[in-house]
Amino acid sequence: MSRNLILGAMLSSLVVLAALVSFVWTPFDYTAMNIPGKLQTPNATHWLGTDHFGRDMFSMIMVGARTSIAVALVAVGIGMGLGVPLGLAAAARKGSWLDELIMRGNDLVFAFPSLVIAILITAVFGAGAINAIIAIGIFNIPVFARITRGAALSLWEREFIMAARVAGKSATRISFEHILPNVLNLLIVQGTIQFSLGILAEAALSYVGLGAQPPTPSWGRMLADSQTMVSFAPHLALIPGCAIIVTVLGLNLMGDGLRDWLDPRLRVARA
Repeated sequence: MSRNLILGAMLSSLVVLAALVSFVWTPFDYTAMNIPGKLQTPNATHWLGTDHFGRDMFSMIMVGARTSIAVALVAVGIGMGLGVPLGLAAAARKGSWLDELIMRGNDLVFAFPSLVIAILITAVFGAGAINAIIAIGIFNIPVFARITRGAALSLWEREFIMAARVAGKSATRISFEHILPNVLNLLIVQGTIQFSLGILAEAALSYVGLGAQPPTPSWGRMLADSQTMVSFAPHLALIPGCAIIVTVLGLNLMGDGLRDWLDPRLRVARA
């Protein structure tokens, strides 16, 4: 097991643990304001200081982790749940009208970044975490569809697939019984990468006011709130920024380690 995988898993587990603990305990009520105690630097009482409303930063970071993980996790689930079957169907019907329809649909979605999609969605339904999930999830669908199709196409010419076709199995059955298990390791690695990108996308959407709405803490909105106070209260920007960096770094390291661990060819090359 590589050092990247171990370090990435440790960092990711730390963030997940903070999010889980926040359901049952935080040092202070993250919604409680204490104006006389605002803008405190890290101290024995408030471990990460307080914000411009006197709210405890450590408590807000913990709950913000919960928000970021929930949004990214559901968005990646939407991307995998819809993108993988589409990719399998396109590979099974290579060159057909279905393949062309799926791929051109993917190109259409790729033409609009997740932020633009979020703006379109929120213009109709309003800002919020649910709409952020939908926007990031829609953007993830073509990513998983393309990766699944590309990996599946190389398998359709293999001997064991030809044997399954000779045995009379349908294309759908072959896709789920033989193709999917053989591309699953690639999808797991891509899932960790998209999860980290989902964290960044959620922070970006919250930064511009399209993500989770007050009073629910969000790392992106914490950064937005701090931008006018960086000169005299830099910890307001440094703390959520570091939380985003640690989370994304941990997920990327874990994805890189998983790729090495799940791909025997890379294990041999690095041995």
